[in-house]
Amino acid sequence: MTALDLPAPTGAKTLRIGPHEVDPPVVLAPMAGITNVAFRRLCREYGAGLYVCEMITSRALVERHPKTLEMITFDADESPRSMQLYGVDPVTMGQAVRMIVEEDLADHVDMNFGCPVPKVTRKGGGSALPYKRRLFRDIVRAAVTAAAPAGIPVTVKFRIGIDDEHITYLDAGRIAEEEGAAAVALHGRTASQRYSGTADWSAIRTLKQHVTSIPVLGNGDIFSADDALRMVDETGCDGVVVGRGCLGRPWLFRDLQAAFTGQPIPEGPNLGEVSRVLRRHAELLADHMGEEKGLRDLRKHMSQYLRGFPVGSDLRHGFGLVSSLAQLDDLLAQLDPTVPFPTDAEGPRGRQGSAGKVVLPEGWLDDPDDATVPSGAEIDSSGG
Repeated sequence: MTALDLPAPTGAKTLRIGPHEVDPPVVLAPMAGITNVAFRRLCREYGAGLYVCEMITSRALVERHPKTLEMITFDADESPRSMQLYGVDPVTMGQAVRMIVEEDLADHVDMNFGCPVPKVTRKGGGSALPYKRRLFRDIVRAAVTAAAPAGIPVTVKFRIGIDDEHITYLDAGRIAEEEGAAAVALHGRTASQRYSGTADWSAIRTLKQHVTSIPVLGNGDIFSADDALRMVDETGCDGVVVGRGCLGRPWLFRDLQAAFTGQPIPEGPNLGEVSRVLRRHAELLADHMGEEKGLRDLRKHMSQYLRGFPVGSDLRHGFGLVSSLAQLDDLLAQLDPTVPFPTDAEGPRGRQGSAGKVVLPEGWLDDPDDATVPSGAEIDSSGG
């Protein structure tokens, strides 16, 4: 089935997050080490939507850690400025959002309750926290209350639950709605799945049926414009959140723009076009970080950009060690620009890993109504 076989949803849905219209209804998910100002700029050049910065830790923001302050950089024309906050303490979360309001640091706050990383869940944070319903409510309430004077919308992202025996998403959606969240987003996996297996879109449909007064966004396994339209068609969600699907493929936002407006989806770029995108990414990173640091940061993206293309192992190795724009130009000059976009480049990308038991604090599952802030769970550095 192609995207054109499905109904374009824009006629029926307009996504609003507080005062902000998001058209098309597409959100770039925060990804640690990826969604810095350079990558967001690159993606924005391909289409409209909402582009969220890397995860910012509430404590690190309040304590003004230099790395965190650098990470909350936004382009002058980036609007709305969207920041994701992580936190486990209602007091610290409220302080962080008040700081955002008083210093005009962002126009939208997204709250992270979806991170499945063991170093986060073992302290009760991320996707472990919605199990504690009262604590979850307190944190959401603190953020919404602090944001209200400036009219800044607060959205909440979470997973289906800790594992199949501890499902939390319906309670999380209900609580977020009751506490004044502007929208909720559901990643259709449990924490124990991490990024393995297949996202359960039926949970997104169920959440949409239960949360009716605010938008519900769907996240998980959107690797093409066709996937996005199918998710909206199958679940009734109000918009989609795209993460791993755009790695090494920022033109996915161009495809999504076309799909949601009923336009033909462009063909995938040939190797010459991919080279130009890669070079643009390098320029933006160099402007943001300096050339040497920016080109080192670019290395993590190389395999995704070149995925499926017939590039020899020696050349791939060279791309993985690139350290200057001049070196990058020499390597790009050795590529055949006429090679068409390969079918091998389609489908899932990014980290997948395997499912596993979620590491939790001792006694975490004993009382879901315990509102005690988990000891030592506040992380003092940002980025996941």
